[in-house]
Amino acid sequence: MEGKMKVAVMEGIGKMGYLERDIPVPEDDEVLVKLEYVGICGSDLHYYETGRMGDCIVEPPFVLGHEPAGVVVETGKNVTHLKPGDRVALEPGKTCGHCEFCRQGKYNLCPDVIFFATPPVNGVFQEYAAHEAGLCFKLPDNVDTMEGALIEPLAVGFHAAIEGGARIGQTAVITGAGCIGLVTLLALKAMGLTNIIVVDIMQNRLEKALELGATAVINGKEQDTVQEILRLTGGRGCDISFETAGTNITTEQLIRASRKGSNIVLVGYSSDGMLMMPSGLALDKELTFKTIFRYRHIYPMAIDAVARGKVNLKGIVTNVFDFDDIQHAMDASVKEKATIVKSVVKIC
Repeated sequence: MEGKMKVAVMEGIGKMGYLERDIPVPEDDEVLVKLEYVGICGSDLHYYETGRMGDCIVEPPFVLGHEPAGVVVETGKNVTHLKPGDRVALEPGKTCGHCEFCRQGKYNLCPDVIFFATPPVNGVFQEYAAHEAGLCFKLPDNVDTMEGALIEPLAVGFHAAIEGGARIGQTAVITGAGCIGLVTLLALKAMGLTNIIVVDIMQNRLEKALELGATAVINGKEQDTVQEILRLTGGRGCDISFETAGTNITTEQLIRASRKGSNIVLVGYSSDGMLMMPSGLALDKELTFKTIFRYRHIYPMAIDAVARGKVNLKGIVTNVFDFDDIQHAMDASVKEKATIVKSVVKIC
């Protein structure tokens, strides 16, 4: 398919603009997808605000966005499982396939991964994307492309729940009710947990958590989080917890509120990459800490959960912005966190 496409680029810190580029040509094992929705992730906002995340530094003009879905318009000659007209969710990380981690099935740990919107690799705030067909997952008829774009963060939630050993009958606590905290809530619900407590300091996010099925919420600004968790669990403490806020305070709170022998899953990144914790208390309780990085082998399960009505994925979306309004979309998502929980960009 020949022609030009519109691409939204980060021109500098806090500044977005547009370029015109050639529509990519799919290779033999790729498909060309006309994108319809791309979610705005917290990492996009971090790059937009600071120009870097850890060792990854943005060199403008840079394309953000790694939560895409759309419609196949062209296929490479080796592609047989997809055809033009199929709606797909794109898993954004292409791995090498032959390193020790890929061979073990832990491909999310591949050191040579090419991941959308992770410098120097451009993202997909654009009209078309060519992507490996094996990483494009067909959506059932009852799952639309907005939901398809949100499969990416939902995969993080499922990976956290699975790695943490979540199971029916447990009382879970989630600190942080942003997008990742909320998709972790949705994943836990889909896996059968019925007692889930969510902690945040923004009331609108706590209300969203209740709307999505949290059993109870705690406003950490107004309440003693540890005492509330203990009260809600009859003094026993939580069986499993998920730290998605990325702060020292919330990590310590979970250590203090966890039942002895339980698991704490660290999901959120701290602003400086460092976490301090009362290690002596963690040792006394024989707590197990799990960490996660993105996800692996999750997309089919996550799509199925949405298709079966186990996950209300659209429920996390508070704002949909037009592609032509990308500057406002980014600025609002940064500045209006008191009202915006999850933003999605409608490409076409």
